[in-house]
Amino acid sequence: MSISNKALIAPLIVACAMFMEAVDANVIVTALPSMARDFGQDPVSLKIAVTSYVLGLGVFIPVCGWLADRFGARTVFRTAIGIFVTGSLLCAASSSLVPFTAARFLQGVGGAMMVPVGRIIIFRVVPKSEFIRAMNYLSVPAMLGPAAGPLLGGFITTYLHWRLIFFINVPVGILGIYLTNRH
Repeated sequence: MSISNKALIAPLIVACAMFMEAVDANVIVTALPSMARDFGQDPVSLKIAVTSYVLGLGVFIPVCGWLADRFGARTVFRTAIGIFVTGSLLCAASSSLVPFTAARFLQGVGGAMMVPVGRIIIFRVVPKSEFIRAMNYLSVPAMLGPAAGPLLGGFITTYLHWRLIFFINVPVGILGIYLTNRH
C-alpha cells in the first residue's frame, strides 16, 4: 500500500519547513565572528541573539496547539512560515545588535509555530496506516538540519557574506507558503 499524493505532499512541505528551522537555529554559530565585526561588537555579545531565538521558540511553542485549533492549522502554519521569512529578512537587514536580536526573536516565534503545527497537520492529513512512513520523512531534515547549519554558515561566511545566510530562507519560505496554499 503506497502513501497517497496528498498524504505525501504534506509531510514533504512540513519537512522542508523543519529543515529550514533546524538549519537556521544553527547556521549563525559559525558566522558570529564576522557578524560581530560588522556590528562593532565582541563575538561573545552576539550570544544574546542566539538566546533570543531560543526564547522565541520557548515562549510560543506552548500556544501553538491552541492557535491551530482556533485559527486552523493551515493558516497558522502558513503564517508561521511568513513570520520566519520576515524575521530572516530583518536579520539580513540589521545593522546593529539590537535589531538583529529582535529579528532573531521573531524568527524563533515563526519557528516555534512551524514545527509543532506542521506535525499537527501531518497527524490530521495522513491516514493512520501511513503515519509511520510519513513521520520518517520528518526524521531526515530533523537530523540533517543541525549538521548542515554550521557547514552552510561557515561556507557562506568564508566565501560570501554572512547576510546571505538569511536570504536562503526566502525562496524556501515562499515555496512553502505556495505549497501550503495549494495542498
